[in-house]
Amino acid sequence: MTDQTKYVYDLSEGDVTLKPLLGGKGANLAEMAKIGVPVPDAFTVTTQACVAAMNNGGDWPEGLADQIDAGLARLEERTGKKLGSAENPLLVSVRSGAVFSMPGMMDTILNLGISDDTVGSVAQLAGNERFAWDCYRRFIQMYGEVVEGISPHVFEDALTAMKVDRGVDQDTDLTAEDLKALTDQFKELANRELGGEWTSDPKEQLLRAVNAVFASWLNPRAEVYRKSQGISRDLGTAVNVQMMVFGNRGETSATGVCFSRNPSTGAKELYGEFLTNAQGEDVVAGIRTPRPLEEMEGVLPEAFHELLATMDKLELHNKDMQDMEFTIEDRKLYMLQTRNGKRTAAATVKTAVDMVDEGLITTDEALLRINPSDLDALLHPGIDPNHTATSIVKGLPASPGAAVGALSFNADDAAERGGAGEQVILVRYETTPDDIHGVMKAQGVLTAHGGMTSHAAVVARGMGITCVAGAPGIKIDTINETVTIGDTVYGKDDVVTLNGSTGEVFAGALPLVPPAINEDFEKVGEWADQARRLGVRANAENFEDASKARELGAEGIGLARTEHMFMAADRLPAVRKMILAENEEQRAAALAEILPMQQADFEGIFTAMKGLPVTVRLLDPPLHEFLPNLVDQSVLVKELELTGADAAKLEAEKATLAQVKKLHEQNPMLGTRGCRLAMLYPSIPEMQARAIIRAALAVLEREGETVGVEIMIPLVAFESELKAQRDIVVAAVEDEFEKAGKKLDYLVGTMIEIPRAALTADQIANQADFFSFGTNDLTQTGIGISRDDAEAGFLGAYVETEVIEKNPFESLDADGVGQLVAIGVEKGRATKPDLKTGVCGEHGGDPASIEFFNKVGLDYVSCSPFRVPIARLAAARAALQA
Repeated sequence: MTDQTKYVYDLSEGDVTLKPLLGGKGANLAEMAKIGVPVPDAFTVTTQACVAAMNNGGDWPEGLADQIDAGLARLEERTGKKLGSAENPLLVSVRSGAVFSMPGMMDTILNLGISDDTVGSVAQLAGNERFAWDCYRRFIQMYGEVVEGISPHVFEDALTAMKVDRGVDQDTDLTAEDLKALTDQFKELANRELGGEWTSDPKEQLLRAVNAVFASWLNPRAEVYRKSQGISRDLGTAVNVQMMVFGNRGETSATGVCFSRNPSTGAKELYGEFLTNAQGEDVVAGIRTPRPLEEMEGVLPEAFHELLATMDKLELHNKDMQDMEFTIEDRKLYMLQTRNGKRTAAATVKTAVDMVDEGLITTDEALLRINPSDLDALLHPGIDPNHTATSIVKGLPASPGAAVGALSFNADDAAERGGAGEQVILVRYETTPDDIHGVMKAQGVLTAHGGMTSHAAVVARGMGITCVAGAPGIKIDTINETVTIGDTVYGKDDVVTLNGSTGEVFAGALPLVPPAINEDFEKVGEWADQARRLGVRANAENFEDASKARELGAEGIGLARTEHMFMAADRLPAVRKMILAENEEQRAAALAEILPMQQADFEGIFTAMKGLPVTVRLLDPPLHEFLPNLVDQSVLVKELELTGADAAKLEAEKATLAQVKKLHEQNPMLGTRGCRLAMLYPSIPEMQARAIIRAALAVLEREGETVGVEIMIPLVAFESELKAQRDIVVAAVEDEFEKAGKKLDYLVGTMIEIPRAALTADQIANQADFFSFGTNDLTQTGIGISRDDAEAGFLGAYVETEVIEKNPFESLDADGVGQLVAIGVEKGRATKPDLKTGVCGEHGGDPASIEFFNKVGLDYVSCSPFRVPIARLAAARAALQA
């Protein structure tokens, strides 16, 4: 044998530190044996063997078959039994064992080694003929389905027909003779399906079974599960070959599953199920209705109390809630598996806090154990996990939580019905600023287009409203107010349920469970604040959002988008007048109308955030979002001409159309927005600077304190742009101070969202007191993709086919866009060593992105209010892992 790689490990050779090699199940079996827990003897074929086979078109690496044969020989020697022996047969299970738990995703074969030659000995040694034939028929069924690929219905139909013929309901009601006849029938059916003779050589069966488990690593359900959990397909699965112990040897035998704590609530209480006279697959497959674990005390009291002691021992050893499988063979307990138990978000937080209180783990260990997404789930109502509904469509999980409501097809309708107390779901191709009043009153938003950072997604997240974006294939008819999903048409009176955490949409009203913010949640936040280095701010544009952000632990506002303040229907006309103004006089009149609105908004935010810093971004409106639609305006003018409308009205609309045409841009996201609009019309930043300072001074006068004012110039690419804009802002601010006879500290900085700005950050820093990285636009401009178009188009396919690992608008592209951030920080601080740097894109609330921002030395992240607790925890985990 030339390949000396060790592919097979006996149970005594492993422990939990070898989990990447032995998989979770194999490593945990070895660890249990090591600490004296009763475990059936076994050997493990490593994940490395699976990967080698997977990378070689399914062909095994040299020497693997020989190592399995040698491992089997050692197992036979230790147990005193032999695979295929007619006198003292060894029966084994062949089970998968991924590095990360993937319950039910891959395949298992039980009772391998039973055959025509050995079934008699199995019956004689067990003193139970029915048991032996039950094992044999189970083996044929499992091996036939998993290894030979025979359809499950072939065997299930025969089993059902046998029960009907015998007039019984349960498998356990069939006699030994019934099961013998069924076994013969199963073999005939298998031979017919295979077109040849069923192989009865147990060693060949073992090798084929191992290969089938390898292959199941790539089955469709495993692929889907891995993608949903972020598990790499490159890890492969181990295979555990373990001596069978039998829970189906009669009423003194049993099998079951138990948890050391309640996985739904986290409470330290008895939780589990068992079946007498059964094998483990019966419990998990739902073939029979299992009994609550507490009833086992009355049936098998000694084994029950040994199980309780073992549960405590395993939790204490692993310092985490355990999910365990056990078998009792003729009153003797065996543990078949233990792993850290899957649990709800509420249970995750409770068990972590309780285990700190019990002295099992430290606060740092607790923080590393809680996934930030667990906190996200606790901040929003969720769908009752016990529901059995099937989704009608799945889009992007744009804003978490759950929402139930009747369909609404325009913003006015949603605002009216929602304002009257009705629960509605706003359905749009995609939302625009014109829809904001409807979004605010809706329970949730469903769009056919747009992605994770589309208008609908960003606004909904900021407001804590559930949103599913970019639902594929849905057809919206706004005139008849219907939406077609699949083959079904839904109208205004139809109710749907959105799951913004998964992107699923369900027909009808599913039951919801309320958010679970409690003392445990708050305690985790306190621990996170003690551990993290990064500051955490929020993105907010009004008093309500700013107050919610502060309540959830924000240390300031990292982004107040002033254009968002004009999305309400009563304000949009003023902004349009400003943009469509044909001369400076008209623009000055529009700005005079806007200034008090701006000041009032700023006063609200500053009041909510007094004592903390607030970064206000000056106007950054992509013009197409604020102007009348070119096509709609053309149609309107045409209609007015055809209907002989009032001449003055017609001329006004024609003038508007002319201005819209003049300002129309082929690519508005790279057009006249940000500081470019302000360079053309300096009166805009001047007005905003005055509104900001007047608001800050008013709050100082009224409240006795105000905020740390930070004025941010958007979309800068050149130092000269920033200098010109800074001069305008500073002049306006100083003039306001002189008029008021008062001063306060303020900063003027910029948003780094153009690659050139990052690459020339050393120059731009000459004019900036701070940098805030706008990673949404930096991703668009850095990768060269249109956010909404790409997310609705090719990006999903890229992620699905693993061209890229993640959507770069959801999680920062660290290798590309991340390097622009790193360069910007390094170059900016080369000019100003104490330059404050933060990030205010949607990535500020993404845990993986936060880890990167911590590493490159940013001072803070900013995210939507409802993601503040997630960012606090993610920042703590990043600091601890660093």
